[in-house]
Amino acid sequence: MKLFLDSANLKEIDEALRWGAIDGVTTNPSLVAKEQRDFLPLIQEICRRVNGPISVETISRDAEGMCAEGRAFAHIHPNVVVKCPLTKEGLNATRRLSSEKIRVNVTLCFSATQALLAAKAGATFISPFIGRLDDISQDGMFLIRQIKAIYTNYRFSTQILVASVRHPLHVVEAATIGADIATLPFSVLEALVKHPLTDIGLDRFLKDWDKLPESARRWQQQLSTGSAAQSMRASPTVERVVS
Repeated sequence: MKLFLDSANLKEIDEALRWGAIDGVTTNPSLVAKEQRDFLPLIQEICRRVNGPISVETISRDAEGMCAEGRAFAHIHPNVVVKCPLTKEGLNATRRLSSEKIRVNVTLCFSATQALLAAKAGATFISPFIGRLDDISQDGMFLIRQIKAIYTNYRFSTQILVASVRHPLHVVEAATIGADIATLPFSVLEALVKHPLTDIGLDRFLKDWDKLPESARRWQQQLSTGSAAQSMRASPTVERVVS
């Protein structure tokens, strides 16, 4: 399963890229507004950094406006994907943009019937918001199972992009079900890395290593001077013993 970062913050994007953790980025008007930067230069900066789909959301309410914005967004960079809301006007815009070979991410999906309509309109991605369903005591992951079954039954090519992800368990469940992508806020991406037993285990290993005498840890000290590799080349070759 691919992981996207749900952020317009360049520092967060750079850090996630440094880990090799993300395959794309999703943005929305709220995330862009949070950065308090000019819209176009910000999107261009994200495009320079990320070699993968970058979702940019329209703000018009009518199909004509969405199509005009979508065509303009598509010219920013080949990686840009146009986000349209799951409304009647949004479906109209999705159909028209997809017929022009412009990729569309249909967002704010909360039901299987909406996901079916988005796929029929030609959406490249469907974004079900599972966390918001959980907030109103519905099972967000059950929706992902429904969409996965429908898309598999009828061989739709629309990719399931799980959105409104609140915690690592959402990521595990999405991957288990077979969703194509999950888009995560940076805090959730960080949480995927962390486990208390990893920290405890690493701490124990390093404490044991520090118990070695200085002479036995000479190789580690040589790393800082760049002489470790030279020392290894000068050492006798270790032959494999076959019993």
